[in-house]
Amino acid sequence: MTETTQSVVARNGCGTESPSGFTELGVSPDLCASLGEAGIEEPFPIQALTIPDALSGLDVCGKAKTGSGKTIAFGIPLVQLTARAERRLPHSLVLVPTRELAVQVKRELTPHATRRDLRIATVYGGVSMADQIKALRRGVDILVATPGRLIDLIERREVSVAEVKILVLDEADQMSDMGFLPQVDRILRDIESKAQTMLFSATLDGMVGNLVRIHLRDPVHHEVESDSVTVEEMEHRFLHVHKMDKVKVLARVARAHDRVLVFVRTKIGADRLVRDLAAEGVQASGLHGGKHQTRREKTLESFMRGDTPVLVATDVAARGLHIEAIDVVVHYDPAEDSKTYLHRSGRTARAGETGLVVTLVLWDQVYAVKRLEKQIGVDAPIVEVFSTDDRLDDVRAVAGSLPEQTPPELTAGARRRAMRRKSRGRR
Repeated sequence: MTETTQSVVARNGCGTESPSGFTELGVSPDLCASLGEAGIEEPFPIQALTIPDALSGLDVCGKAKTGSGKTIAFGIPLVQLTARAERRLPHSLVLVPTRELAVQVKRELTPHATRRDLRIATVYGGVSMADQIKALRRGVDILVATPGRLIDLIERREVSVAEVKILVLDEADQMSDMGFLPQVDRILRDIESKAQTMLFSATLDGMVGNLVRIHLRDPVHHEVESDSVTVEEMEHRFLHVHKMDKVKVLARVARAHDRVLVFVRTKIGADRLVRDLAAEGVQASGLHGGKHQTRREKTLESFMRGDTPVLVATDVAARGLHIEAIDVVVHYDPAEDSKTYLHRSGRTARAGETGLVVTLVLWDQVYAVKRLEKQIGVDAPIVEVFSTDDRLDDVRAVAGSLPEQTPPELTAGARRRAMRRKSRGRR
């Protein structure tokens, strides 16, 4: 299937002038009003580029990273074009990779759908099907779903996608990474009509490219370049910490910021760190796959409202999350590769804002972290710090060597080992 040669590139909002507001993009007055009530007055670049084509009924392929405003980019055309549907036969379908993203998409689109008296619902795994089935039986116009649960409901004959007229594939690259594309392909084969399709992804190569070629009809391509957001627009700090002082260093950093997202490798590690931070007087909540979905949603909502200042998350649980105004991302467990580092870190560099990223490094992780720096193109010193250093109250100030200190919290044995490592380093 051929693709249009049209390709519009905007570099972080520059290079292509955005219209002065959503009216010029073709958005209806009632939806412009609902956007204004949500505090959204001017379109982000990806919105300015894609909304007119989507409203024209064209298939759209948007390349932009999480946090660039993609939900409104597809959501406003979706709401404006969606018609009332019969029970169990949604008119519009949004496929997303994770439960958390499904909840976020519904939350962001609900005020606009309500303005049009449209019914919007979510279906995803990890919770009982009963309430989801009740919603489908009552009737849903816009359905936001994860692939696995949707297939379960299709096979139970509780929903059909046969009459879907508008399809959105959100975070297609993450669905590919998580192995969901065969399920997506299975769902798309059940759509009997030629649905207008909008696909949004951070990358368009590999299996995502195949998906575009097979299922999109002559799509218009729009791209918002964001390479600088992933590296240059972040400030990177690498702190060499000692194992017994590590939690105290994190607590000191956390107390200096309003909203901190901390990444760990395991579910057990997340729960342990939440308890350790509580012992230091820092309120934190954990987000990982071992928690019930309802608990995860409440945890995420509390963090997004600012009620909980620190969120400790595993990589899988945080996939696709769009959280605004994160002050600092902390790699409590250093990322294992450059892709993971950039994926984690990008949550503090949204819509052109400069982000702060801190990695805590133990003595036996130094060489691996230096290799990671080379992979991401960052040349930053790994600075040895202790929790007693006042510069941790402003981590951005930790840009070079700090005065050598030995915190009283360390045991005598730990102090001797620290001094031996410093001595070896001098030789």
